[in-house]
Amino acid sequence: MPIYSEKVMEHFMNPRNVGEIENPDGTGEVGNPVCGDMMTFYIKVKDNRLEDVKFKTFGCGAAIAVSSMVSEMAKGKTLDEARKITPKLVADELEGLPKNKFHCSNLGAQALNKAIDNYLKKQAKRGKK
Repeated sequence: MPIYSEKVMEHFMNPRNVGEIENPDGTGEVGNPVCGDMMTFYIKVKDNRLEDVKFKTFGCGAAIAVSSMVSEMAKGKTLDEARKITPKLVADELEGLPKNKFHCSNLGAQALNKAIDNYLKKQAKRGKK
């Protein structure tokens, strides 16, 4: 069994921002068919900032901890700042992930980016009307 940092365990046992946002401004879903992890991120945007970030994750402890950490890191950031959240930054914030679980940090960053992309697409459509 992989050894997890205390911070990973803390975010796994007490994940932050779990749930769905009603009428989100953007959603992003990613999955890894190999390990079976699925993550969906929901965002609310106000004045180009992530006012709220929530997630639902089906997966291992590392996937849940990553989702929790990404949501914490992203909340309150501008869209551009949130885009700079990389898998390595997430893993560093969690004080490391076992090598075979590092892909979970990729999923978290991807799901957040997809939610932001989804929001920007909706904004572009609104602007074209």
